[in-house]
This record gives sequence, structure tokens and C-alpha cells, in this order.
Amino acid sequence: MLINRVNNNHWIALVLLTYKLSYSSFPNVSDVRFGDGHVRLLKNEEGLSVVVTTLIILVVSVLLATVVTLYAINVTTTRVQEEALQLTKLHVWYNTTGSWSQAAVVIVNIGGRDVVLDKVAVRGQECAWGDAYYWRNSSVTISDDLDVTPTNISGSTFDIIVQGSLRSFQQATDDITLKSGWTIIIYLMNPDSIGLNDVGVTVSLTVFTSNAQYLEEANVEAAQ
Repeated sequence: MLINRVNNNHWIALVLLTYKLSYSSFPNVSDVRFGDGHVRLLKNEEGLSVVVTTLIILVVSVLLATVVTLYAINVTTTRVQEEALQLTKLHVWYNTTGSWSQAAVVIVNIGGRDVVLDKVAVRGQECAWGDAYYWRNSSVTISDDLDVTPTNISGSTFDIIVQGSLRSFQQATDDITLKSGWTIIIYLMNPDSIGLNDVGVTVSLTVFTSNAQYLEEANVEAAQ
């Protein structure tokens, strides 16, 4: 083929370029050299755009964060046991004949942690442990209501009918422990100096533990 050299080799370069594009076995990079000229051909490769790549990274990051959060919540809920007490059947009585008062409450440890009862207060006034009598059990469910005793409670032990049977109540000397799933019944003698004028008045009873306070309210009843 004859090519006019006046074109300064441009036509020859064009022919060589066409040949390279059509028949080269190296599609990624092609070099064309002629004399002092150097032409480098790069194949137009397709790839993910910056926006799509960023979205993929964000989605993966969110998924990883979600998995870590769910794992942490699962570990926390399965390994950490919560404290929870249930106060029921609260009564506060005033005996007009004997001029003494009495309070009684059922406490059930429904949480997964053993607790220590630090103190019991009626109407904000702490009751001395020497005035508290308790009976604990893990097998008897207390469904019957609590009754006032016919006489004031005294001595180191005192028998009280609970759930149809006579139960031996112990006089407290210090903080009382209550295992998870157990039930305790506490009778208090002369709580907060309840008097005749308090009959019909709503008072509160608060049980204190190391981590929480549990409050229940009841009206003062006349025992006689």
C-alpha cells in the first residue's frame, strides 16, 4: 500500500491503530509505536460508581452494627438477673380494745436475684426489727387474705394462722434475706404509732432493699 508521506505518518498511525483494535490479543493495554510517536490505547473497563460503592459500605456498616447490638442485648438479658418484689395483701389494723396497732404484708420475690430486706417503714417511719415477725417459705402459695391476731404479738416466736394452717413466725433481729421465688409474710407491731384517729386513713408501707424501694398503700382498719 502506498501512502502519501506528506501527511507526516498520520495515516500510517491510523491504519496501525485500526489493526490493533481489531486483532490485538491484549485487550487491556495496547501500544502503538511509530518513529518518535507513541500512542497508548486503554480499554474502557466498566466498574461500580462511587455512589453505589458508598451505599454498599454504609449498608454493610449498618448490618454489622445491628448484629453487634442484638448480640449485646441478648447477652445482657440472659446473663443479668433483675430484682423484683411483689407486695400484696397489705393490712394495717388498730385494735380499739387493746389500744395497739398491727400491720401485715405478703412479699414475693418474683425476680431472678436474691435480695436483702434492709428495712420496712410505715408512713415513712422505720419499724424496728424487734417489732417485726416473719415467716418464709418456698412451697406455699398465699391466696387467702391475712387476718389480724386476737392479741398483740410478743415473744421470740408467735403462731399465726396463714393459709389455713398455724405458722410459726420468728422475731427479726437484723436484715432479712429472701431468695428468688420465695415468699415472706411480715407482721409489724405498733407501726408508726397508728392511733384511733387513723382508722380510715390511707397509709403507705415501704420495703427497702439495697437496690430499690417497694411501696404499697392501704387504709387503716378497725380490728374490733
